[in-house]
Amino acid sequence: MTLFDDRERGFENKFVHDEELLFRFYARRNKLLGNWAAELLGKSGPDRDAYAREVVLSDLVEVDHESDVYRKVSEDLEALADERTIKVKMAEFLEMAKQQVMSEEK
Repeated sequence: MTLFDDRERGFENKFVHDEELLFRFYARRNKLLGNWAAELLGKSGPDRDAYAREVVLSDLVEVDHESDVYRKVSEDLEALADERTIKVKMAEFLEMAKQQVMSEEK
């Protein structure tokens, strides 16, 4: 095994770790967004939790982490929240999710 092989394996491990973190950030963001949207829709308890799971799963439809989740929430909320409000909440919840996930990493 050469130094080059060790460095390559190190870069690969870092890439995998970073991708796992990104996945966790977006999954957490989507859960927070789902809970927020569920409250606007008047859902609580198990219905709220089920809706939040639907939002998390909607992220698996397309490759990016924005359009499919945004589309799901905006269609469900219709007149309850406009595009700007939803996108601002998505950004806020992403920052909150990053903080939560990173504090769990310690």
